[in-house]
Amino acid sequence: MSKIVTHLVIGLTLLLIGSAQAQIQTPRAASPQATLSQTIGLTEIHVDYSRPSVRGREIYGTPIAHYGFQNLGFGTSKAAPWRAGANENTKISFTHDVIIGGGVVPAGTYGYFIALEENRPATIILSSNSSAWGSFFYDPSEDVARIRITPETITHQETLAFEFSDITANSTILSLKWEKMAFPLKIEVPVVDIVLAEARKAMQDQPGFNRQTWEQAAGYALQNNTDLEEALGWIDNAIAGKFYSQKTYANLQIKAQLLTALGRGAEAEAIMADALELATVLEMHQYGRQLIAAGQVDKAMEVFKRNAKENPNTWPVHYGLARGYSAQGDYKQAAKHLEKALANAPNDASRGRVAANLEKLKNNQDIN
Repeated sequence: MSKIVTHLVIGLTLLLIGSAQAQIQTPRAASPQATLSQTIGLTEIHVDYSRPSVRGREIYGTPIAHYGFQNLGFGTSKAAPWRAGANENTKISFTHDVIIGGGVVPAGTYGYFIALEENRPATIILSSNSSAWGSFFYDPSEDVARIRITPETITHQETLAFEFSDITANSTILSLKWEKMAFPLKIEVPVVDIVLAEARKAMQDQPGFNRQTWEQAAGYALQNNTDLEEALGWIDNAIAGKFYSQKTYANLQIKAQLLTALGRGAEAEAIMADALELATVLEMHQYGRQLIAAGQVDKAMEVFKRNAKENPNTWPVHYGLARGYSAQGDYKQAAKHLEKALANAPNDASRGRVAANLEKLKNNQDIN
């Protein structure tokens, strides 16, 4: 027999042996598996569970979803809570640290259990053991968090389901819903802390070779009024002293705003005077509008007039002057400049906004 035929025979024999040992994979008809994810800020919350159905049965206070901690007659646990689902552990994962029940739960994957009580309160348990089957091997020494919650009454939910609701920029409520009960758990995410921690890592890696990384980090800290002194150092790196540094209107304005937030107004004014030397017509216009919003109308008017002098008859210098005069209550002068702004508006959308503001001025209404 040739070597090729010998190798073919051996290969077929191994294939047949492997096939004999394999098992056919079939779907879980009774309690299909499901997953659910939600992102809050940069943090992903992921739930992996099985979905039993009611099918006309009594659920709570029975072996299906028993009260308290019981010996289930299998495994090592002598006092196990409900597995909050069917089959394997219900699991919940967090890609960053979160806050639950007022305490920090570190990033990771946890077993998710519920200790039910007949008179309605319940305790949600997160366990560091997420790989065991059900709650048959539950060990209270592995608890990471226990959170007392108040179950809610809902319309009939035939098949068990987890659901995210009340989603905000930094929190959500995760509810297990089954039969006529819902078990809500509030999860809070320290989004700002996480973003700035990720920014610090980025600045130590390849993104740190780019000026924009430092500007974005400083701007985010400013926007959230946190770590302002550190952010001031970041924006200084973007402005000067590093190989990637470049002084721009944008980063000088961020520095001025940081100084203002830190109560260093005189320094902020000096920085903005420097920034205006680099400002485009649109940047100067926007700064004037910011001053109006801050109640500094006379200062805003100075900026609008400077813009008109340095960039005559350029969009949107007349629009800026109109806003300035309107803020001062001189609607007649404001209307004259809006007529000029209407003539050099760059597109239909701009012309539409100018025309609408002209109508306001005719009715003695401020356009700011």
